[in-house]
Amino acid sequence: MIFSRALLAGLCLAVITGPALAATPSTPAKPSEQDWRTPAPDTVMVIDTNKGRVLVELIPDVAPNHVARLQDLTRAGVYDGRTFFRVIDRFMAQTGDPTNTGEGGSDKPNLKAEFTFRRGAETPFVAMAAPAGLEVGYLKSLPVVSQAWTWSDMTADKKVSAWGTYCPGVIGMARDEDNNSANSQFFLMRQPYPSLDKRYTAFGRVISGLDAVRAIKTGEPVPAPQDQMQKVRLLSDIPESQRPKVRVIDPKGAWFAAETQRLRKLKGADFSVCDLDLPVEVR
Repeated sequence: MIFSRALLAGLCLAVITGPALAATPSTPAKPSEQDWRTPAPDTVMVIDTNKGRVLVELIPDVAPNHVARLQDLTRAGVYDGRTFFRVIDRFMAQTGDPTNTGEGGSDKPNLKAEFTFRRGAETPFVAMAAPAGLEVGYLKSLPVVSQAWTWSDMTADKKVSAWGTYCPGVIGMARDEDNNSANSQFFLMRQPYPSLDKRYTAFGRVISGLDAVRAIKTGEPVPAPQDQMQKVRLLSDIPESQRPKVRVIDPKGAWFAAETQRLRKLKGADFSVCDLDLPVEVR
């Protein structure tokens, strides 16, 4: 599978300086009950690895066919026992090959790329900043970059193009040189790498367990890989009595708006959409 080796390029947003910076709280406020949302159970992958449990929220709004593929393969048990065969420090951990070699895929046809999606007025996107004619923010748990909404007045469908950006924890689909060659292999970001944007389909994010992803043994390929996804299920397929209760911060809530403002003041010109960590509760 081919990945970009381009230099990391951050997304610098608004610059805020002066007295307001000194008064910025160093820690986020506590969320209220109204700040939480509960992800749909069939969009949460529960990945039990030998390094710990990882929860990934899939976002059908941005790549419905890729989400459907991972749901199908998860329910078929294809991901159980799959190793992390290619893991690069400060980059990503790749898995999902039924042959555990990095050269295989499922028996399903390859997927057409979903590098971008059309953002409409109904899309639950929440903007954080508007750098250089774009809008940057969140769609559920996924950091997203979008054309400015003002462009919708000039498009036939009254929508604009948007795409997931590769912050830590974002899940992307691996492929070879052909844009439309993704099949079963995917990768989880260990660190930000936005040069992958619009080149690999991003369709969800780790909402719990990023420490486990970062603990996986590195190698390109990993020598004698032993770290693996032992069991992969959708939250909806776990019996109710055993199912973890999961909720995550809603970007449409007051906490998100306040935390965005706090971080922009704290970081100044260095502020990036990747700086915001969405709190999650797993019980």
